[in-house]
Amino acid sequence: MPTDSHARAARLDALFGAPAFAVAFAVLCNCLWGSAFPFIKLGYRLFAIDSADTASILCFAGVRFMLGSVLVLLASLLLEGRLPALPRGRVLAECCALGLWQTTAQYAFYYSAVALLTGAFGGILNSTQSFLGVILAHFLYRADRMTSAKAAGCVIGFAGVLVATIGNHGGGSGWGIFCMMAATVIFTSSGPWNKSVTKKADSFMVCCLNLGVGGAALLAIGLLMGGSLAPQSPLGIPVLLYLAFVSGAGYVLWALLMKNNPVSRISVFGLVNPVVNVLLSALLNGEPLFEWQYLAALALVCAGIWLVNRRGKEAA
Repeated sequence: MPTDSHARAARLDALFGAPAFAVAFAVLCNCLWGSAFPFIKLGYRLFAIDSADTASILCFAGVRFMLGSVLVLLASLLLEGRLPALPRGRVLAECCALGLWQTTAQYAFYYSAVALLTGAFGGILNSTQSFLGVILAHFLYRADRMTSAKAAGCVIGFAGVLVATIGNHGGGSGWGIFCMMAATVIFTSSGPWNKSVTKKADSFMVCCLNLGVGGAALLAIGLLMGGSLAPQSPLGIPVLLYLAFVSGAGYVLWALLMKNNPVSRISVFGLVNPVVNVLLSALLNGEPLFEWQYLAALALVCAGIWLVNRRGKEAA
């Protein structure tokens, strides 16, 4: 059984390290994450959570991520045929610390921002993680040096994000803007750390501890602050389960991508995130959507992605 499990893990690493599959999984991952913002706002309505009720917002986030950690364990059984091994000592402590940073800290800010910003405006702010990721990779990894193609791709892609939200970003409080930017910085800084930790422990267990420990901390803080969680509509539970799937599947995909690829190869696909965000915000939450802007944004984002990956072999 151990031999079979190691063979499955090796096949997963080879699959996620193949450029074509890495691109496909990165796009899928960001589509899932792009759907999270509008579904969270929908969840707030279905659970009757007011934008000022920070305690219940943290409870909502905590339950979502704890459910996501369970899905990660199921994914390990399905893909590797076993439960992931629990790390020990300093590695276990590092995994838990990563969860408190990447899940608890990031999403305490992120969920507060969702309550205070429209989907389109939040999407454009959140999209800066793509460019911060490429810039950070340039300074931390020699294999991920910035090139003219990557720089041009980032500029064109960000122009697409601007077009997607121009005239339709709505409003948001200064605190909401601060929270979203803080969440974006935490997410970007977590990438290299996550990549490092997955080299010391099983990727699935890193994801499970990340979501489980981080989610438990969010729930505990929310409960201590007097928060509660009770669906006011039958649709509340399916929405929460979908968000748990997004977090579980998204983190598994992202951890495997980070483990087997240069950071800059996959970080730019965060450009897909705000496009999906804007579209679903219009469909689910009635936010305005101008068709010409959406089509123009898609064209620019695709051009940016192509430019960034045109010379992908240089970073391999």
